[in-house]
Amino acid sequence: MTAATHSTLFPQVPETADAVLDGLDPEQREVALALNGPVCVLAGAGTGKTRAITHRIAYGVRAGILQPSSVLAVTFTNRAAGEMRGRLRQLGAGGVQARTFHSAALRQLQFFWPKAVGGELPRLLERKIQVVAEAAARCRIRLDRNELRDVTSEIEWAKVTQTVPADYPAAVAKSVREAPRDPAEIGQIYAMYEQLKRDRSVIDFEDVLLLTVGILQDRHDIADQIRRQYQHFVVDEYQDVSPLQQRLLDLWLGDRDNLCVVGDASQTIYSFTGATPDHLLNFRTRHPGATVVKLVRDYRSTPQVVHLANGLLSQARGRAAEHRLELISQRDPGPEPVYTEYADEPAEAEGTARRIRDLIAAGVPAGEIAVLYRINAQSEVYEQALADAGVPYQLRGAERFFERQEVREAGIALRGAARAGGNDSLLDDAEDLPAQVRAVLSTKGWTSQAPAGSGAVRDRWESLAALVRLAEDFTRAKPGATLSDLVAELDERAAAQHAPTVQGVTLASLHAAKGLEWDAVFLVGLTEGMMPITYAKTDEQVEEERRLLYVGVTRARVHLTLSWALSRSPGGRAGRRPSRFLKGLRPGSGSLGSAGSGGFAGSVERGSGPVRRKPRGPVLCRVCGATLTEAGAMKLMRCEDCPSDMDEALYERLRDWRSEQARELGQPAYCVFTDKTLMAIAERVPATDGELSSIAGVGARKLDRFGAEVLAICAGEEGGTGASEV
Repeated sequence: MTAATHSTLFPQVPETADAVLDGLDPEQREVALALNGPVCVLAGAGTGKTRAITHRIAYGVRAGILQPSSVLAVTFTNRAAGEMRGRLRQLGAGGVQARTFHSAALRQLQFFWPKAVGGELPRLLERKIQVVAEAAARCRIRLDRNELRDVTSEIEWAKVTQTVPADYPAAVAKSVREAPRDPAEIGQIYAMYEQLKRDRSVIDFEDVLLLTVGILQDRHDIADQIRRQYQHFVVDEYQDVSPLQQRLLDLWLGDRDNLCVVGDASQTIYSFTGATPDHLLNFRTRHPGATVVKLVRDYRSTPQVVHLANGLLSQARGRAAEHRLELISQRDPGPEPVYTEYADEPAEAEGTARRIRDLIAAGVPAGEIAVLYRINAQSEVYEQALADAGVPYQLRGAERFFERQEVREAGIALRGAARAGGNDSLLDDAEDLPAQVRAVLSTKGWTSQAPAGSGAVRDRWESLAALVRLAEDFTRAKPGATLSDLVAELDERAAAQHAPTVQGVTLASLHAAKGLEWDAVFLVGLTEGMMPITYAKTDEQVEEERRLLYVGVTRARVHLTLSWALSRSPGGRAGRRPSRFLKGLRPGSGSLGSAGSGGFAGSVERGSGPVRRKPRGPVLCRVCGATLTEAGAMKLMRCEDCPSDMDEALYERLRDWRSEQARELGQPAYCVFTDKTLMAIAERVPATDGELSSIAGVGARKLDRFGAEVLAICAGEEGGTGASEV
């Protein structure tokens, strides 16, 4: 995962208010100078919207027009709020509040609850799904795991759209929303869920907004106190506000109009949570005198990527499409987007992993590469393919950087060394701050050379290496900085969740990729039924799927690959079709214009890669004969719940051999062979190269490298003495 820009990590604070405006383009400068009255910024992907609004706030503060404590900037994620706070601090406006809607409301609720209600604020419920499960059980309604998650999401949607349990069935019918169960049953569960919360004196995250709205509506004295505190409001990602969040914003504002909103209707992808672009699209109707600024200069992506993004939206329909922004790339030309068709999903994953390995070999850092898919269930086959290719990866949505155990331990060690100062013998030979950091972190597992491959060992090293790089950048920006200064900087960043970059290919859903960017992006699984997703039935739902793909395309800076597979499993019927959204964009699918008039260049490649040694017919379970579709089951050649005839002793010998290989190669064990591959070998006990290579996960490279030793172990002989030469 990467930061949103390539700017210096530690820029100098501008000396004057006018210096805050340096480097802004004409439209961004217009935003920064529009400090009075309602302002609407329509900002396309990659156009520097965060830069524009943070410089606007900072300029107002530095020019004495805005008091820092009177400004409240709200956005939708802790990461975005943390980034905004960090940028404001770097611009000399550190006293400004930048929070999510929920954190701002919770802060106000905690402060005013004793005055408005009395007593202590009820405890915040961290995981509502457990209470929803109990509510369903009390209503004698059985929910499986997936239904439980879906019903929980329905309750969240009902609350942010201000729908009470009794009105839920009618609200679903009116919204053409497809409920996961009978709406009457969900209404019952919703009502019982609310009753259980009342009985236990707990509230959930949606209640934080609802209760704050209730207090501000009922207690004019409290509303007036908040309005005296906050005079100016900035709302980022305004296309994603829900009716409840808009109601809260209206109450914060009162009868004033010092509001700046920033958004892009073409990036509305969260309607399932209650978000709607209507507030953005209606802004000029509600505020006829509003200043409207459009940001269309794209600083992120090459002309080739921007051309594809514009072409994708040119086919869009509906109200959001009528307000689409035509982006203009500000970057030098780059390679054309690549379209690749594969025979099946495993071939698509393996082909993607090969291309990624080639990009890394060509100098593209692994942390600047992402594989994006429609649903999280698609990740497994890509995790497997990248592991087999020895490519490090990280799943988006994993543990936050500063919450990782190794980072916490490193922080404690650095803080101790800073307190000890010259009395710490570790620092005796360290000439500067980076050397001190390297010396301290060497006791926690950092080495000058990265361990090969990926896995827990590499993940730990990458976290520590990110801290070393941070120290180097910090020293370049502040030559006289001490270890204590760095520790203070780390504490600030931890509070803001402003993490340095960790190297590793990112695997993420398209929804999770919103707000991020990479040098190279692989959009995979682009078939009808997946993009658009099969349950997108209405025109508006299909258009939201198009916008989701647009978000994926605009994550890429330089390299963009779009791919699809004709069947799910090897040898399956090639009945899938590429996504309808690619019609007129991918070569050979009709044209939106000739090449000379800005048409789409390039060609569709046919994914090939190494010869697949496993049978090309449908993969059948060798126990029950069922057709296999999951990657793990295909590797084992049996359903995972079918009885195994694995030779346990052979499996343990293979595991011991793998551990020795991994130690000698300095790689995680799964980069030699995964557990599933070892299980498959122990079940099938291959005797020849051909039998071994027919097992998924044993490609030509691994066959050459490890084949002789594995076959020797299977034959009951002792394994080799070490890793084969590469």
